[in-house]
Amino acid sequence: MYGGVGGGFNAPSTASGRRKNLEDDEDEEEEETGDGRVLEAWERAYADDRSWEALQEDESGLLRPIDTKNLVHSQYRRRLLLRSAAAAARIQKGLIRYLYIVIDLSRAASEMDYRPSRMAVVAKCAEAFIREFFDQNPLSHVGLVTIKDGISHRLTDIGGSPESQITALMGKLECSGDSSLQNALELVCGYLNQIPSYGHKEVLILYSALNTCDPGDVMETIEKCKKSKVRCSVIGLAAEIFICKHLCEETGGSYTVALDESHFKELLLEHAPPPPAIAEYAAANLVKMGFPQRGAEDLISICSCHKKVKSGAEGYICPRCKINVCELPTECRTCGLTLVSSPHLARSYHHLFPVTPFDEVTFKMGQKGGQNCYGCQQSLINSDSQSNLHVCCPKCKQHFCFDCDIYIHESLHNCPGCESQRRLP
Repeated sequence: MYGGVGGGFNAPSTASGRRKNLEDDEDEEEEETGDGRVLEAWERAYADDRSWEALQEDESGLLRPIDTKNLVHSQYRRRLLLRSAAAAARIQKGLIRYLYIVIDLSRAASEMDYRPSRMAVVAKCAEAFIREFFDQNPLSHVGLVTIKDGISHRLTDIGGSPESQITALMGKLECSGDSSLQNALELVCGYLNQIPSYGHKEVLILYSALNTCDPGDVMETIEKCKKSKVRCSVIGLAAEIFICKHLCEETGGSYTVALDESHFKELLLEHAPPPPAIAEYAAANLVKMGFPQRGAEDLISICSCHKKVKSGAEGYICPRCKINVCELPTECRTCGLTLVSSPHLARSYHHLFPVTPFDEVTFKMGQKGGQNCYGCQQSLINSDSQSNLHVCCPKCKQHFCFDCDIYIHESLHNCPGCESQRRLP
């Protein structure tokens, strides 16, 4: 609402005043580079990134080249230490997760404080998160929900295919209207109440707005989520909001606010590993699973996913009802049997007994032994004979480079040095 008399701004009333403002605008627009060239508007936007803050000096005062490899490894080490602290406590984790990602596509998502916009950054980071989520949680399922015009829409059914989720998300990137947290929670809670009792129900909300336009009492909806054992987490892109913090506290989730794009991606990837199970909900269950095999090439059957006629080689055959399914893991729509493959179980097993984080060490001048990476056999000493920071396994005392450190903990899940020292039976 605008103010009454005297509530507006005082515009220049004379021609000289208007000329003065025009000259000031021209002075602001005509910023020149070192070679005398005038910067365009889009160039000035990127020139304000304060990139000089990343520069570092050596002992002699000369500028050091920015080592992005060390920056990436330091972020990775921080996430690894957080995960290892939870693993050391022997906390029960939810390996079969049913996660709904709620993306705020209200008009607040079109703000350009994230470049090129909040919506573009969220879509880009959500794609990376979905791939990482299925890589670390092969037995889990993901669904997408969007909020726009005060209404929540289920973009995709909950499933185990990352490509179908990403394709659906990239085709619906439009911002409009207000955001409604209550409508999103009501929709997601209704779908999650239908999943099996052994599944862990989770909601991850990527929230851009600073308010919520709800049709009823959102506190009652939060209490309903708590009774339904739904863990709700929120990552904000603007500022901290009380209702989001209260939601996370009541349901056992986490609430964080991103500072920039890199920080947002880091916060998002922290939700990829399985979280600790809530104590009163962590009941042990035996889950009956089936291990389907590829069908014969001459076998013709109807796919239960897409209702299309396919050959046996194009899918998997349920061992109980002999129906064709396209992808694994999934749940047979005919008999309800959970269908997985043995590699899925093996990859989930690594979260229970992860590789111990390696210690960061440096070489001393004249030190013998361990000057090559035990994994890739590359030298750990710089060409200028300066010491190089690397890591060492605390058990087998073998030295590894940064690349091998990430590969061992993220993909291999076994230390080559420790495995080589085991005696064969």
